[in-house]
Amino acid sequence: MSKIPLQDIPIKNAATVILVRDTNDGPHVLMGQRGKAAVFMPNKFVFPGGGLDSADTQVTLNGRASDTCMARLASQSNEDLALPLLAAAIREMWEETGHPVGLPSDDAADMASTQPTNWQKFFEAGYLPDPSGLEFIFRAVTPPGRPRRFDARFFLGRANLIQGDPDDFSRAEDELSHLQWIPLAKSREFDLPFITEVVLAEVQNRLENPDKNHPVPFFSHDGERSQFSKL
Repeated sequence: MSKIPLQDIPIKNAATVILVRDTNDGPHVLMGQRGKAAVFMPNKFVFPGGGLDSADTQVTLNGRASDTCMARLASQSNEDLALPLLAAAIREMWEETGHPVGLPSDDAADMASTQPTNWQKFFEAGYLPDPSGLEFIFRAVTPPGRPRRFDARFFLGRANLIQGDPDDFSRAEDELSHLQWIPLAKSREFDLPFITEVVLAEVQNRLENPDKNHPVPFFSHDGERSQFSKL
């Protein structure tokens, strides 16, 4: 099978979650390390996230995000993608860390069989996926020439959105290792992708200026030239 030339790699919609945990030592963020054999960003420390799946358009969500979040998502993509992108963010968090961003529900297990296959374990665990606490804070397209390319939307939330012990990663799949809550002040000491460093700076800015109306930075490309704009 012939390989797709790097310049022709298709761009896939994706979603990433940055969870912030407040401690006496300042805010921490949840991150993990990609494997050394990973095709995309090997060995790098990243936030939980990944590509939009067709199942994310079919899952039953408990509500929606804030009006501001929904409007910004809808204005920058197909309006029908807004909720699926939020669903993808929750699914990736569940798969990569074992943490459900959702609400406990006595009905969830009974609903499991009606949900897409890769969502059923989430419901069987007794939760309904709930995007209401997530905010759209950053968008970035992978530069040309990479083996995989994503149009990623980054969502910010607080650690209290997850259910159970935040230090228990026993239900996580094996895509990320060394899962941990990293002090935000020390996060740039880790081996990070460039865009993750930029997003961390945006997170810090938002935490330090919570009352400001922050635009959403957008890292995109015009041919071989990369550029930042504000959404």
